[in-house]
Amino acid sequence: MAHKLVILDRDGVINHDSDDYVKSLDEWIPYPTAISAIARLTRAGWRVAVATNQSGIARGYYDETTLAAMHEVMSALVETEGGRIDHIAYCPHISEDGCGCRKPLPGMLIDVRRELHLDSLEGTWMVGDSLRDVDAGRAAGCRTALVRTGKGERTLAKYPEFLDARSATPVFDDLAEFVDWLLAH
Repeated sequence: MAHKLVILDRDGVINHDSDDYVKSLDEWIPYPTAISAIARLTRAGWRVAVATNQSGIARGYYDETTLAAMHEVMSALVETEGGRIDHIAYCPHISEDGCGCRKPLPGMLIDVRRELHLDSLEGTWMVGDSLRDVDAGRAAGCRTALVRTGKGERTLAKYPEFLDARSATPVFDDLAEFVDWLLAH
């Protein structure tokens, strides 16, 4: 059975990204259209989860309490607009840690499936702004979409094959445009 679930990368999809890491609540700046897009998905009967690499924790740039505060604000903003984030999975590791959760590995997406008591991720979408998001989604059996926000334009410059009309991964200007498209289909 296909599930009505969209899994989102966080930095660059829901909020502005930074090459210096989003290290504090002050630096966590949401895209207003992304917050309302998540709420529209919820109101249309879709579940929403977040899967985000947060290696800044392992690097000592911020701690899990700071990350939790960012996620509380994100969830509250979505709820204010009538939406809901069902689960937030994050990887606090750096690639050298050899964990199974850091994207492009599918560990966090499998965690989402388990937490939401789903038998599979069939029909689920993984939306991100980088190749590692797309690779994680594909590895978990999700359909994938790429947004131009965050690192999206850099990803497209490096991997122009995403722009091919035959690509299995459609490209959207931002999360709001993806949601418009998804809800129209």
